[in-house]
Amino acid sequence: MEPGMKSSALKRLALLALCLAPWLSLPALAQDKTIMMASTTSTEQSGLFAHLLPAFTKARGIEVRVVAQGTGQALDMGRRGDADVLFVHDQVAEEKLVAEGFGLARRAVMFNDFVLVGPAADPAGVRGRDLVVGLKKLAASGQVFVSRGDKSGTHAAELRFWKTAGIDNPAAKTPELSIDYRACGCGMGPALNIAASTDGYVLTDRGTWLSFKNRGKLAVLLEGDNKLFNQYGVIVVNPARHPHTKTALAQAFSDWVVSPEGQAVIASYKIGGEQLFFPNAQR
Repeated sequence: MEPGMKSSALKRLALLALCLAPWLSLPALAQDKTIMMASTTSTEQSGLFAHLLPAFTKARGIEVRVVAQGTGQALDMGRRGDADVLFVHDQVAEEKLVAEGFGLARRAVMFNDFVLVGPAADPAGVRGRDLVVGLKKLAASGQVFVSRGDKSGTHAAELRFWKTAGIDNPAAKTPELSIDYRACGCGMGPALNIAASTDGYVLTDRGTWLSFKNRGKLAVLLEGDNKLFNQYGVIVVNPARHPHTKTALAQAFSDWVVSPEGQAVIASYKIGGEQLFFPNAQR
């Protein structure tokens, strides 16, 4: 082949390779079976995901990357299309997101409960089963209360509980309201650490409490009130709003976690022989 013809052929081959490059990468993209899940700190810090997600990956061949934060922030990730699926625990806010068209149908997955922990000596006298009575005593006690203050599902529940006790703003200072209210703007684990270091009171989900090691003088003081019920749900982000999301893979996770197989994995997660979450999918 003449040098000129050889050079021309090489140029044509290079141009063809450049044109085919995007198409040659499609199989790799098609094989990318990874989804982004926005979830709560309680599911992450309790150790549930370290138990649950490997079982899902083994069953369906799909990997899940988790961004654990407050439920409010997780829902905002769904609104922006920065996640494929949401696993959260603020039912009112979840249903609002679905009604706004940012998520497909919300599905119940599991529940546990909230508990009020504080120094075992209980200087505020909240020990018992009546949430309203306990919070009223705490509000007038002058003791430290650590709020997550982060728009999480736990924070939303806490504010709802204060209102149930007739207290709209627990941070306000009045003769009847002397609580030392401290909003940390942090996750459940750090909030528990602050309570442990200040001998303060804090509302926590039971799952994170059971996995929490740095308890200091803290103990569960108030539990068992029906108001402390804590429901978790799963929502697939709506592809009509965000077409780039991996709807089929996210739906596979949603279907699996409410299936008998997924529910059994949730039920099997225990710490010290105590079950942390109780499956209650409504199929």
